[in-house]
Amino acid sequence: MSKKVVTLGEIMLRLSTPDFKRFVQADSFDVTYGGGEANVAAALCNYGLKGTFVTKVPNNPIGQSAINHLRRYGVDTQYIVRGGDRLGIYFLETGAAMRASQVVYDRAGASIADVNVAEFDFDKILDGADWFHTTGITPALSDKAAVLAEAALKAAKAKGITTSIDLNYRKKLWTKEKAREVMTKLCQYVDVCIGNEEDADTTLGFKAKDTDVTKGELNLDGFKDVFRQMKDKFGFKYIASSLRESHSASDNGWSALLYDGNEFYHTRKYEVRIVDRVGSGDSFASGLIYGLVTGMSMKDAAEFGVAASALKHTIPGDLNHATLSEVKDLMKGDASGRVQR
Repeated sequence: MSKKVVTLGEIMLRLSTPDFKRFVQADSFDVTYGGGEANVAAALCNYGLKGTFVTKVPNNPIGQSAINHLRRYGVDTQYIVRGGDRLGIYFLETGAAMRASQVVYDRAGASIADVNVAEFDFDKILDGADWFHTTGITPALSDKAAVLAEAALKAAKAKGITTSIDLNYRKKLWTKEKAREVMTKLCQYVDVCIGNEEDADTTLGFKAKDTDVTKGELNLDGFKDVFRQMKDKFGFKYIASSLRESHSASDNGWSALLYDGNEFYHTRKYEVRIVDRVGSGDSFASGLIYGLVTGMSMKDAAEFGVAASALKHTIPGDLNHATLSEVKDLMKGDASGRVQR
């Protein structure tokens, strides 16, 4: 019987410029839907698990379109609440070479920000679940959304369900001070914490020594220092981070680090040529969750997560459409990209 994973968060309408155009050049946008936790639910369904996504969307055709998009990929949408004013939007201009990608948010007043805990029956939603996942984006949306995230985490812990959070700091949504206050409270209900060194610093106040992401340099000792601090404070079962080395907007080094309180495991590194990097962190989170919830060893779960997310960089859109067999083949070392006939 396949495992059930419940995720909670915002889904947005994504409008992206075609053909690497700048916003000022574009006279049309490509339409898709996505958001951290929705991306995780869809990827897990893709790997054969039961992914359930919980959110609130407006009771209009755009809200329905977002739901339909998830249903296409097998996501259980039965607990999505309808109401509120609008679906959040984000605009994406994909960068290349030395030109960075740009994201413009238009998400103020989104339905998910105006939620009441009473609208969700977490006892029912989490029935039979093996895992619950959310991100630091959800509590950043509003005080009501933060209350909702805390209620969901508490309910999951009360049922003995493994919980995870991807720290995902978004400076356009809240201040460092507010993030630290809220996320420090939420993390006491978390088993598996995922986030890069910037997230650990901004959201929880843990600083890695001698690491500067803008230089494309990694200092694993700095990460290990931060992970130990996080483990000491919160007692997480696992702490994970994807490790991005930005050579340019088109080419990145990509690996991951996982810590279980005893051992630090650094995965193999992939050199990725980027088609679309949005959602790559969610792909790592979903791959890691898949590995851990299906009983893989810590090392295999980390390798599955990093292989899955390396493949995501090659796929347009928010969602990772890499198949289970493709991820496993890449884990075994087939990174040739040769035509499969």
